[in-house]
Formats: sequence, C-alpha cells, structure tokens
Amino acid sequence: MKYQIIGKNIEITEGISDAIEKKMSRMDKYFLINEDVLCRAVCSTHVGVQKVEVTIFLPRINLRAEVRDPDLYAAIDSAVDKLEGQMRKLKTRMDRSNQRLSLGKAIDFDRVEEEKKADEEDVIVRSKSYYLDPMSIDEAISRMEALGHSFFLYLDEEDDLISVVYIRNDGGYGVIQAENPIKQ
Repeated sequence: MKYQIIGKNIEITEGISDAIEKKMSRMDKYFLINEDVLCRAVCSTHVGVQKVEVTIFLPRINLRAEVRDPDLYAAIDSAVDKLEGQMRKLKTRMDRSNQRLSLGKAIDFDRVEEEKKADEEDVIVRSKSYYLDPMSIDEAISRMEALGHSFFLYLDEEDDLISVVYIRNDGGYGVIQAENPIKQ
C-alpha cells in the first residue's frame, strides 16, 4: 500500500507517520493489488480534539473512516477498526447477494472475517421513487430544508444531470452529480 500522510494544523512527525503506516499495514492482507492501493491519512487538530480521516482508494470503491478523539493515536486505532468493520460489512453484503461484482478484482474477500451479526441497519426498510423535476440548486436547497431532510435528489436544470444536494457536517452545502447524462 502506498501512503500519503497529510497534517492540518499539526506537523506530521516520524512517530505519527510510523504509527499510521504500522496500524494500516493490518489492512494489507485484504488487497489483491497491493501496489496500486493508495491510503491517504489526514491528521488535524482542533482545540483539544484530534481528527484522523483515512481513505483507501481502490479501483471501484473507496473506503473511508473519520474519527475524533483527544488522543491522536487512539483516533488512528479507531479509524483502522472502522475500516476493518467496513470490509466485514462489505463481505457480508456480497455473500448475501452471491455476487463479487467488480470489487473482487481488488479485495481478497477470503481473508475478510465474517461479520459477527447481521445489523438491523443493513435491511432495506423502505423504498421510494419519484419523478425528478428539473430545478436550480437554490430550489433544491429550499425543498430539502422544507422537508427537514439532510439531502435532496433532483435533476439539475442547467445540465440535466441527476444531482444530490446535502448538508455538510462542517457547515454549508455540498452537491454530488452523476457524470453520465440521462439517456433519452
């Protein structure tokens, strides 16, 4: 695995870098194409709280964990635990559907332990469909806020792309757009 370790409001010392690489090396066994896997760790400090964001970039999926803790090294440990939990969930989901999809090219699912219990949150409890009205981002934000939701799916009137506007944890809004246009 290749590592990119970034510090925000903190200097990345050799000790911090070594700790991240040592802890993340636990994840190496899960990847078939190890030399092509990039791990980006962003460490930051904010008034007594350390934050670690770890993203593992794979060809078809990204795994991401974000942890806040007063102790930076505890945050690193928790982030690795979260990533391993995501791997277990992913394996369980793939086993249930009897499909490996294209993820099988990057992840060695035989090395991922089975998830101990099936979480209730993994069950789809509601499905909904609706017609996407073309609208501006401002109208989408207004509708999202009127509904009291944290995200809203809409068709962008400027470029006819399916878009999602959402409320960011650090304030403000974000927009995710599909890269492929709607077939007509």
